[in-house]
Amino acid sequence: MAVKKPRGTNDFLGKNVLLLEQIEETVRKVCKSFGIGEIRTPMFEYTELFARGVGETTDIVQKEMFTFEDRGGRSLTLKPEGTAGAARAFVENGLISDAQPTKLFYITPCFRNERPQAGRYKQFHQFGAEMYGTYDAKADAEIISLAHTILNELGLKNITLRINSLGCNECRKRYNDTLKTFISKRLDCLCEDCKQRYEKNPLRVLDCKNENCKKALSGAPSVLDSLDDECKTHFQKVQEYLTVMGIPFEVDSSIVRGLDYYTKTVFEFVSDQIGSQGTVCGGGRYDNLIKECGGSAMGAVGFAMGLERIMLLKQAQGSDDQIEDTPDIFIASIGEQGEKKAVSIGYSLRLKGIKAEYDTMGRSLKAQMKYADKIGAKFNICIGDDDIASDCVTVKNMESGEKTSMKLSNITEEIIKTIKENK
Repeated sequence: MAVKKPRGTNDFLGKNVLLLEQIEETVRKVCKSFGIGEIRTPMFEYTELFARGVGETTDIVQKEMFTFEDRGGRSLTLKPEGTAGAARAFVENGLISDAQPTKLFYITPCFRNERPQAGRYKQFHQFGAEMYGTYDAKADAEIISLAHTILNELGLKNITLRINSLGCNECRKRYNDTLKTFISKRLDCLCEDCKQRYEKNPLRVLDCKNENCKKALSGAPSVLDSLDDECKTHFQKVQEYLTVMGIPFEVDSSIVRGLDYYTKTVFEFVSDQIGSQGTVCGGGRYDNLIKECGGSAMGAVGFAMGLERIMLLKQAQGSDDQIEDTPDIFIASIGEQGEKKAVSIGYSLRLKGIKAEYDTMGRSLKAQMKYADKIGAKFNICIGDDDIASDCVTVKNMESGEKTSMKLSNITEEIIKTIKENK
């Protein structure tokens, strides 16, 4: 019996690899324009980091982490998200003493032991961006504008930005008390998970996806009513900065995000085209996280997006149609001298960045032509002894059928020119 990939994982092949590469290239290009540098952290961290950073009451820490022990008995966890590891690296590597703010981004595999479904996997790729060292509302707006720009550059449509504020620690405590009173009268209608959340972290009840819970919590008090003047002003400024940048948004007081480290601003970019997993990107401010990771109290804001969800959305909207994985030219050959010439020309073209293919299977000329058609080569040439003797070869445009004669002695430059003219 053949060994298969584990459930909840993906093999990326052909067009999907190109799509993933395109997304990553777009992310890197936009981050560079925003002055954001890349960071790479270990695939696993000490479990304590996620318990402290992500939150012990979260579903991620309680149910979804892949955890194991090293030979010394220390508990390690494959990272379920990238924010905590980036914050740990920021503190551990002394970036906290650099001129602030510090702006970093990462693209990394992440791992969660949860039930696989469309847009949600046990292993997935996450892109995230972080800004450390500032409490200013302009930083919140800048991070949101970064996500907005990336989604636009990826050609994605019909995505809605929703924003909210959870306030500072004191606002949150005040709201938790109000929310707990509201929920206490509806406990019988909630799922078992929410009953536990009610005791440990009532705010998390609002993040439940269970339809019965959603119905029971309809009419819940708004967290915005519990904000103090400072937090209200901060949230108002975030909205003003988004407005002057021309970024449309909706205020949605139901957004709380699923992680405990958030303070003040939280936001999500959502789409109705990828089923129940409609959140394309999410983030916010986490002013306590750097201190939790061993640093001094310092403002921080950021977001993350799952690249597989971006892929699903691009496929749903048809914006992946322009991605192709086909050769620019196939060089067919007849005879030993023709084969050598094909190899020589193919290598020369590849050195110039042209996607060139030639036969490596010892096929007949007819079989080579069939293969060239099957792989979708844009141009085709055939080289034999007569072509070498006459220093002339015919290049065929496989789409239009047009044929052009070229000198074999100058074939590399001629082919490059022809391919560029037809792009």
